[in-house]
Amino acid sequence: MYEYILFDLDGTLTDPREGITKSVQHALRGMDIEEPDLTALEHFIGPPLYDEFIRCYGFDDGGAKRAVSLYRERFSVIGWRENLLFDGVHELLSALKRSGKRLAIASSKPTVFVEKILDLFAIACYFDAVSGASLDGVISRKEQVVAQALSMLGVTDKSAAVLVGDRFHDVEGAHRNGIACVGVTFGFGGLEELSHAGADHIAATMDELFGVLCR
Repeated sequence: MYEYILFDLDGTLTDPREGITKSVQHALRGMDIEEPDLTALEHFIGPPLYDEFIRCYGFDDGGAKRAVSLYRERFSVIGWRENLLFDGVHELLSALKRSGKRLAIASSKPTVFVEKILDLFAIACYFDAVSGASLDGVISRKEQVVAQALSMLGVTDKSAAVLVGDRFHDVEGAHRNGIACVGVTFGFGGLEELSHAGADHIAATMDELFGVLCR
């Protein structure tokens, strides 16, 4: 049975589609790239922005850093609010806390934005630790924020810890830290991506997720 439960944020607890894609669109426009189709930018939800700008647009280090800076111009003002809490999140987190679980956030989003979003949706009270990326990029990869969360919680028995996420980056980040991963298909990765990545469990609903976490 899992005692420590780490949660990804985007695509796992919240739907940040509007804020992230519009902020990426803003960044690309500043780099003289027009992308009118926001759905074509949904792959930016989950992975570190710096890596995704390089992978998809071939930016060098300087270009990727400028794109991230342009993204934050918009995201820091309005993008972080263009977000929705998935149905059932309050109920899930409350039930897990009542059952004695210790909860943490492990997100590739900078901690400052994670904390704002948790406060926006009044769910900060459920978490014993909040691990996010650093604005300077020193901590950015999923495996880093997972390791940071495990340290914050004081986890010594990794078999008692699990990460819940919606993308293959979550599965990889969990496994590189020696913990299990529950993939959720109501986010942005989907069943095929999570299965291919080797998720230890897959849940399609909040009820299914609670069952996996408390079995």
